[in-house]
Amino acid sequence: MLFNSFIFLLGFLPLTLLAYFAAARMSPRAALGVLCIASLVFYGWWDARYLVLIAASISLNYAAGRALLRGIGAGRRQRWLLGAAIAANLLLLAVYKYADFFITTASQLAQEPLPLLQLALPLGISFFTFTQIAFLVDASKGKVDSLSPVNYALFVTFFPHLIAGPILHHREMMPQFDGPQAARFDASNFALGLFLLAIGLVKKLLIADQFAPLAASGFDGWQNLDTPAAWLTSLAYTIQLYFDFSGYTDMALGLAWMFNIRLPQNFDSPYRATSIQDFWRRWHMTLSRFLRDYLYIPLGGGRGGRLATLRNLFITFLLGGLWHGAGWTFIVWGALHGVALVMHRLWSWSGRRMATLPAWLLTFIFINFTWVYFRASSLAQANAIVSAMLGLRDGPATLGVTQLARQAAERGQGLFGTSSGPVALVLAVTGAVLVGAWLGPNSIALASRFKPRIALGIVSGIGLATAILVMQRPTEFLYFNF
Repeated sequence: MLFNSFIFLLGFLPLTLLAYFAAARMSPRAALGVLCIASLVFYGWWDARYLVLIAASISLNYAAGRALLRGIGAGRRQRWLLGAAIAANLLLLAVYKYADFFITTASQLAQEPLPLLQLALPLGISFFTFTQIAFLVDASKGKVDSLSPVNYALFVTFFPHLIAGPILHHREMMPQFDGPQAARFDASNFALGLFLLAIGLVKKLLIADQFAPLAASGFDGWQNLDTPAAWLTSLAYTIQLYFDFSGYTDMALGLAWMFNIRLPQNFDSPYRATSIQDFWRRWHMTLSRFLRDYLYIPLGGGRGGRLATLRNLFITFLLGGLWHGAGWTFIVWGALHGVALVMHRLWSWSGRRMATLPAWLLTFIFINFTWVYFRASSLAQANAIVSAMLGLRDGPATLGVTQLARQAAERGQGLFGTSSGPVALVLAVTGAVLVGAWLGPNSIALASRFKPRIALGIVSGIGLATAILVMQRPTEFLYFNF
């Protein structure tokens, strides 16, 4: 079920809110049970068969968590149990997400066709797997205070974060579920939630979805792009991806606020970053936290000397790239970010500093190049677009900015679906959106200054109404694929 669909906004959400606060009149435990059932309905809406998968995952991890809590101080036995539980989670992820990629790679190396499993990727499997791995590690360290079955199931399935994050820590959610304020209707929290929901819808429907045809036209015409068209393609996807994923996260945070639950911040104006390290402190912040706490630090972090630190940085982001998708493009994307972080660390060790403006420009240009690999369906496609961006493409370029804009318009979707002066409109809107991303206040800043006044209520209402009016056919969020 999509956040940007009529069935969710006008059906599922109001019914769930009514049922939740009605059950709260009986007891907070009943309210949490209702919310857990609603979250399972939300997940099963796509394909009810996968409820068995997520239920099995929750049950096994819950049992493992209880065993880890009972066995604190057991030494080697505890480590074996934790290792086995994490391995089981990774095996589940490997079967559904990576099996066909590994089989295809082996088939190419052996030059012999091998049968593929062709399993559908369950929605949110990367997110609920990482969430539960973090829980297992925390449980083994005694950082888990309460472990009721309903609370744990809700921790994993809570519908605002279930499909595409943020990635949660057990200890930051359980006190909220257990607190007496969770099941009490709070007008201020509800108003703030509605405000963030409106911001997220506007980001997704009025920005991200409008740039999708432009990015798609460029990637479809990858063999013929000239240099300006290749840059416009990259910028279009840079805009689409950010406003799609940050829009989802804003909506997730807003929906949680309606239930008096506060999810962690996930974005902090990442395109303002002045280094690649700064970028990862701002982009998908809960993933960066997970990679640091559960991969980089266990690998040794910065404790083994400078060479080990650089190795650990690279491995962390190489595996972070693979987490995003089963393909060589994601591995290259992760490797590029790993190399960039190694170079940044070497630069910082030298004691030299770069002025803010060139540091920001260098970072933003690098991000644009690497997003090409993130979006591309093959290395050949990505390499061709990057070559065109650098002015190094082979052969004639027949697809320029004008043709690219017209192709986007011919798709009949989005802001650029117009026949009157599409080039001027494309360039003007692209520039305006980028300036807004660089200089404008982000949703967290707006939320921190939010007061449920009439004027802001009107703005939220207008945003929601405008977004709903363009929901002719809702599109999936890009991170649903991961």
